[in-house]
Amino acid sequence: MEKFPSIIQIDDCIVSGEILTEYFACDYEVCKGACCVIGDSGAPLEECENEALKANYMEYRPLMGEKGRAIVESEGFSVTDRDGDLVTPLVPKTEECVYSGFDESGNCFCTVERSWFSGKGSFRKPISCWLYPIRVSELGSGLKALNLHRWEICECAFRKGKQDRIRVYEFLKEPIIRYFGEDFYSELEAAAAAMSS
Repeated sequence: MEKFPSIIQIDDCIVSGEILTEYFACDYEVCKGACCVIGDSGAPLEECENEALKANYMEYRPLMGEKGRAIVESEGFSVTDRDGDLVTPLVPKTEECVYSGFDESGNCFCTVERSWFSGKGSFRKPISCWLYPIRVSELGSGLKALNLHRWEICECAFRKGKQDRIRVYEFLKEPIIRYFGEDFYSELEAAAAAMSS
């Protein structure tokens, strides 16, 4: 018998219990932004995010690499991957997102987010990046599924989260509220408290 429910439902979302029970906290000092440069496809995008990337381009463009700029300017701000999903383009012959930038130590950063933090852009970054390691998928019934994604490059984040006692949903409080609302987050907190009592 399971100690915790494997899923809970909040409004139109089916939420994996792991989001409430597992620990996670990005450890940038260890991974150095590897999630932006490793992967077989770009970051999933919503249609409105393509427009937001376009509208803010001149703000983050100076932070991008030359190859990334050339791809965006010749192919556009998004592409359709082999699964038919809208995603960020990748630099050819690498797995690097075109919106990646690198500091003098070789650490990777999101140019879109860096522009936003400097007060120049109005779009922070794609919600799929901001919500990671939560992956949101649309179910045929009209419901959304929120699942925990596990990726070996994020092992350090699972370790750090456990060490610092930060659950996945706690680490992602800001993007969860931004995407799903404060009431949704409050229900996550209540469900997590019920599990731990």
